[in-house]
Amino acid sequence: MRALVTGGAGFIGSNLVDELVRAGADVLVLDDLSSGRETNLREATAAGVRLVRADVRDRAAVHEHVARFAPELVFHLAAQVDVRTSMVEPARDAATNVVGTLHVLEAARAAGVRRVVNTSTGGAIYGETDVVPTPESVPARPLSGYGLSKRTAEEYGGWFRRAHGLDVVTLRYGNVYGPRQDPTGDAGVIAIFCDRVLTGRRPTVFGDGRQTRDYVFVGDIVAANLAAAAVPAPAHDCYNVGTGTEVSVLGLVSAIAAAAGLDPAEFTAELLPERPGEVRRSCLDVGRARAELGLREPTPLAAGLRETLAWVRTVSPAS
Repeated sequence: MRALVTGGAGFIGSNLVDELVRAGADVLVLDDLSSGRETNLREATAAGVRLVRADVRDRAAVHEHVARFAPELVFHLAAQVDVRTSMVEPARDAATNVVGTLHVLEAARAAGVRRVVNTSTGGAIYGETDVVPTPESVPARPLSGYGLSKRTAEEYGGWFRRAHGLDVVTLRYGNVYGPRQDPTGDAGVIAIFCDRVLTGRRPTVFGDGRQTRDYVFVGDIVAANLAAAAVPAPAHDCYNVGTGTEVSVLGLVSAIAAAAGLDPAEFTAELLPERPGEVRRSCLDVGRARAELGLREPTPLAAGLRETLAWVRTVSPAS
């Protein structure tokens, strides 16, 4: 199998690359390294994975590398993922998430790629809804520019399928966490909270902390990508990937304290004003993916948190 992974030096992408290598795939990573890190691919490149530094917004570069490598599969994970950036710089967000995706889809079609597994978001696409957990049949009403750009990219994937016969399957992720998530970044709340608990600092929560999310371990996301690539004829073109379990942010803070061996009273949140563009409740109905992609039971939150904490300890100087 020949697989190209855009955003493959990032948190999720590099975990996927490692699993592809274990499966014996020939892998090319395309990443501009704006948030991804070469160190995430240290073992993979030692095993023969090639890393090309290129931006999906660069149409010529994307076409050149896809054509030269001639992959069977493309896993498209390169994205602008910060909700706040999308709210204040929507053109920047769309340039990566919409135009960049178009470049990947165009290049995949021209190269005769068998399937594109596209990355989207379940948390930001549905917006505020009374249907929780939320199935794929609920209309998308994104509150943020990020959710809108991801939904637009999904629509282009469907259009490429109808107009050009390109096989595109989209996975809508919950809130992903796990090893290699940046504890100093803005988009990975669990890694940030893990770093805070290990360094004796209070976690910061925007809003009252009662907002909920569906926290899904990165290993489950990797398994879903491989399943979406392998299923012979998907019955649908998009699938939620999460746990189906609602966890409040304050509940998450307590769970991280417990995973670190602390009394929750020793790790309490500092509450700040809520931020625009963020939904109140987000939890995904994952029945379709389990039934049609054969996904396993999700990693329990406590187990995933312990593994994430162990990784953060290795990269946080103060811990």
